[in-house]
Amino acid sequence: MSELNNFIAAEQDRQSRGLELVASENYASANVLRALGTVYSNKYAEGYPGRRYYGGQANTDKVEQRAIELAKQLFGADHANVQPLSGAPANLAAYFAWCVPGDTILAMDLSHGGHLTHGAPVTVPAQLFNFVRYGMSNVETGEIDYEQVRQLALEHKPKILLAGFSSYPRELDYAKLSRVAAEVGAVAMADVAHIAGLIAAGELANPLEHGFQIMTSTTHKTLRGPRGGLILSKGKVSNPLKKPDKTIENLPTLIDRAVFPGLQGGPHMNQILAAMVAFEEALEPSFKVYAKQTLVNAKQLASELMKRNVKLITNGTDNHLMVIDTVTSWGTSGTEAQNVLDEIGLTASKSVIPNDTRTPSDPSGLRLGTPAITTRGMGEEEMTQIAEWIERAIKSRDDSAELKKIHAEVQQLAQRLPLPS
Repeated sequence: MSELNNFIAAEQDRQSRGLELVASENYASANVLRALGTVYSNKYAEGYPGRRYYGGQANTDKVEQRAIELAKQLFGADHANVQPLSGAPANLAAYFAWCVPGDTILAMDLSHGGHLTHGAPVTVPAQLFNFVRYGMSNVETGEIDYEQVRQLALEHKPKILLAGFSSYPRELDYAKLSRVAAEVGAVAMADVAHIAGLIAAGELANPLEHGFQIMTSTTHKTLRGPRGGLILSKGKVSNPLKKPDKTIENLPTLIDRAVFPGLQGGPHMNQILAAMVAFEEALEPSFKVYAKQTLVNAKQLASELMKRNVKLITNGTDNHLMVIDTVTSWGTSGTEAQNVLDEIGLTASKSVIPNDTRTPSDPSGLRLGTPAITTRGMGEEEMTQIAEWIERAIKSRDDSAELKKIHAEVQQLAQRLPLPS
């Protein structure tokens, strides 16, 4: 027990004394954390509400059905599957709902902002499906040539046209992408794991309102829930125990069957309970205030960095994240920049940049995000201060005395704004 307490206290102390700038991280509420640690951790619930393979489901069925209804309400979906264990399994299930091995999926290139599960050669999906990649036609603005995307779709006839990203700082034109998908008979799928909370709050466009049939997400990041996955879809909802015809209308049922029994066994009911809590919180007025401030903070941080001659990919941001070209900015790798920021109590993540000449394990970029620090109560004034600390620290990366001085300043701000509780 003492070891458990020590590990928890150590991480609590690290988070309390530093600032989280990782774009995919956030702080879960006290009720989300409480839900994760309940007796629902003990319960097997293979199947779906009303159609389980174990007894004792009177409460789990109510929890999962409530989570489904809230997710549908948040995103305007016909159906929601809340069982995926995380974002990668959610994407894999969505692929298998519509594709068979060897089918083509058109997706954003990893170095241009896409995600590993969008076809990176080292992943399982890339061994199963044929990924064709599109990217930015202008890395100075982030512009995507949608006519080029259309030509790739006409040439390769993908079964899925996939939108979504993990390090792309701009908005996508979902209406144009859905029209391309419809023209070639593809399913339009969006991976919105990073921006789901901003979509739920109405601050960014919702792909389901622009002709997309599938939308996958995590339940943490900007949604501020537990680590988990979510698949939303448009179409007809029917009994998942009965195999439906493979039509776009039947995507909700095809997805359910791909998740269970296709890829997973028993869902983690404590995680689903915690997601239910997060969905309820995302419907509260205060969540919209948080989402709006997350975007304001990102623009402020990006602006302040550029004022200091820091080179940002696409020269700014329209969402919650930004990517620094660390080689152009400071003549150092993203890995070294990440490590320097660790020394001063700012947590960030290295990142590839478009057409990166360095390896993914030691790339040329650094990704920053504002969701966690916004949840902690920070605003534009703090963004200006953070930009100054980043610039000072990396320029002074060989000066240990200066780094210690900056670290003390970071801790002073962090202790003034305690972790959410």
